[in-house]
Amino acid sequence: MSIEDRLAEMNITLPNAAAPAANYVPFVISGNYLYVSGQIPIGPNGIEYIGKLGENASIEDGQAAAKLCAINILAQAKSALGELERIIRLVKLVGFVNSTSDFVDQPKIINGASDFMVAALGDRGAHARSAVGVAALPFGVAVEVEAIFEI
Repeated sequence: MSIEDRLAEMNITLPNAAAPAANYVPFVISGNYLYVSGQIPIGPNGIEYIGKLGENASIEDGQAAAKLCAINILAQAKSALGELERIIRLVKLVGFVNSTSDFVDQPKIINGASDFMVAALGDRGAHARSAVGVAALPFGVAVEVEAIFEI
């Protein structure tokens, strides 16, 4: 089954790829790899899931934010590649979780992105990963996720 078919089954429509918010490019293709810059949870109405895990954002909010970041990663990938079927595999996700110093469930949060990528990409979605707690993220969002794809 194609990636687009899987997305359609999940009732996911990829948004237009977001423009960079600072001095960087949204993606880089080098050799057989596509590097997608960190994506934040931007939905149809703008930035979503502002908050800090362990303080004012729930595990479920964090997971939903991570999933939205992953959707935005695929939007950037489609913008970069023209079609998602050029993806051979997702090599690595790096997730940053805006969290208090005593919050230790960053892996649970980034599962929101990982689970979505496996569902969307099938076998091509199995990946290496890091889940890191940070003191703050741009615009106060709860999560940011970046990705590396083999193409």
